[in-house]
Amino acid sequence: MTDTKDDISKVWELVDKIGFCMLTTQSGGTLRARPMSAYANRDENAVYFLTDVASHKDEEIARHPEICLAFADSKGQKYVSISGTAEIRNDREKIRELWATPAKAWWDNAEDPSIRILKITPSSAEYWDSPGTVISYIKMAAAAVSSARPDIGDNAKVNL
Repeated sequence: MTDTKDDISKVWELVDKIGFCMLTTQSGGTLRARPMSAYANRDENAVYFLTDVASHKDEEIARHPEICLAFADSKGQKYVSISGTAEIRNDREKIRELWATPAKAWWDNAEDPSIRILKITPSSAEYWDSPGTVISYIKMAAAAVSSARPDIGDNAKVNL
């Protein structure tokens, strides 16, 4: 694991840019992932989500707060995996702060009493940032011909 400011900044930059992720929780003895719209806040070392009080993820997180967030920009060949701890909050001020157009697909307004905040406190992350699909394929093809390992971009593991 590295802790360089550049690598930590890169994680937050990619999370902010990609915006959507798969949130993985533990459900009994299995893992369950679902797509979520993320709101990253580096200053608070937190990734926030709006969630519904009736969702199953609340129960899963109460039992097993350890989660994984997987962000992917497959077109740009940029990926981030974050491990952390989740908690559900009924923070009405934060809900109003995070209220945005995507939330309107699920609720009428920020005052809906069923909305909750899902706060993720990251502990570690890993990112992969390549120059893009075409360049990556060219580098992989060249490496296959030369029996060398391709350099397809930056990769780092960081503590957050």
